Amino acid sequence: MTTDAGSTVPRRQLGRYLRKLREEARMTVKAAADALEWSTPKIWRIETGATSMRSLDVEAMCKIYRASPDLTEALMGLAKETKGRGWWHSYGDAIPEWFELYVGLEAAAARLRTYEAQLVPGLLQTEAYATRVLEVARPDMSHGEIERRVAVRRGRQALLTRASPRAPQFDVLLDEAVLQRGVDGEQLERLIMVSRQPNVSLRVIPSAVGLHQGNMTSGTFTILDFEGGVEPSLVYSDSLTGALYLDKPGEVATYGEAWVAMEKLALTAVQSRKLIASIAEERI
Repeated sequence: MTTDAGSTVPRRQLGRYLRKLREEARMTVKAAADALEWSTPKIWRIETGATSMRSLDVEAMCKIYRASPDLTEALMGLAKETKGRGWWHSYGDAIPEWFELYVGLEAAAARLRTYEAQLVPGLLQTEAYATRVLEVARPDMSHGEIERRVAVRRGRQALLTRASPRAPQFDVLLDEAVLQRGVDGEQLERLIMVSRQPNVSLRVIPSAVGLHQGNMTSGTFTILDFEGGVEPSLVYSDSLTGALYLDKPGEVATYGEAWVAMEKLALTAVQSRKLIASIAEERI
């Protein structure tokens, strides 16, 4: 677990343990909520790692699930780690609650595989491009709020060059159409520059290939892999109003297969840089 991840990983770990205990006790979410005099959404938030936990609440859950004293003590200790705060907490509501979970997971991942059909991925965006994206997505947003969200994006980008913990491997598959849609010379140069980092692979899927498996998804997704079994691999996909987290082995495998199929269609990293450079030259 990395300190950059704040409380995200321990929250998810604790949630999985508690869900397993509930299922082994043959209790539904509603039955557990009734026994604890809590709401069912609270149980759901705990089991999905969406909230921190008090040791006393963990003890109460373990009691109704009939967990052993040793396991109860261990989970109460883990609950203390769910209070940790990542760097992004200082930005408050500049990060939607549904995205905060992803930021923590992103910081803890050993490898990120991102497919994008619409926009330059956030980890590769320049400030100017990120600003334009937010202005179009949320025309009602104030200039100050946009600046704060762009600052969060800059903070996320630091993980690609961090020394400790080791920066994750970042593999990107980008539809060629992304490069033709509102991308200026500065943004194209940044793509070329970052793609030369040893931990970054940027490959373009040419428009000439036609339909491919990525077109059958939401148009964007990220597969997150973690080192040492600290967290199971998962798939993340977002929209304007929320996010989808898929962590069932079959779901992750399906997206993994789509990724492999698209890799076979993509230009090599060198060919991709040449294509981006040629588009940049046309903009001069």
